[in-house]
Amino acid sequence: MAQLYYKYGTMNSGKSIEILKVAHNYEEQGKPVVIMTSALDTRDGLGVVSSRIGMKRNAIPISDDLNVFSYIADLDIKPYCVLIDEAQFLTKRNVYDLAKVVDELDVPVMAFGLKNDFRNELFEGSQHLLLMADKIEEIKTICQYCSKKATMVLRTAQGKPVYQGEQIQIGGNETYIPVCRKHYFNPEL
Repeated sequence: MAQLYYKYGTMNSGKSIEILKVAHNYEEQGKPVVIMTSALDTRDGLGVVSSRIGMKRNAIPISDDLNVFSYIADLDIKPYCVLIDEAQFLTKRNVYDLAKVVDELDVPVMAFGLKNDFRNELFEGSQHLLLMADKIEEIKTICQYCSKKATMVLRTAQGKPVYQGEQIQIGGNETYIPVCRKHYFNPEL
């Protein structure tokens, strides 16, 4: 029985590499998968899942107007799994489409993304995945400043913490740091 999985973690927790690993394992057994990612993340081009360790794969970009359910339902070959990167950027409708893929097409969906933004607020996609997912799993990493588990993302500009601004600003290690709660509020300690 297919399920909707939401696997969340902070920056640098290995979400994208996990997608690439899962895809490889399915495909190694001759089982096709569909890899998708938010159209908002264009750091390595539109529709690319890219890991910080250098691995990357082309993916179907999910824009606000893409009907994910119809896209999967209309494929000539039913996938064994749908893998989603940058799931925090999905809309409520996108998430409900993914749930419909699981429930009506009996295809497992594994969505990976951030839970909270740099202001420590939920993203739209994360909020609805937390509500709709059959299984929720945290992918852990450690704080950049200490050995505690990182649970938050600190945005920086010129090395200084930023706590206000637009929710979505695409960036990598130059902009975002995985931190524990203590260092989110006091990065200088």
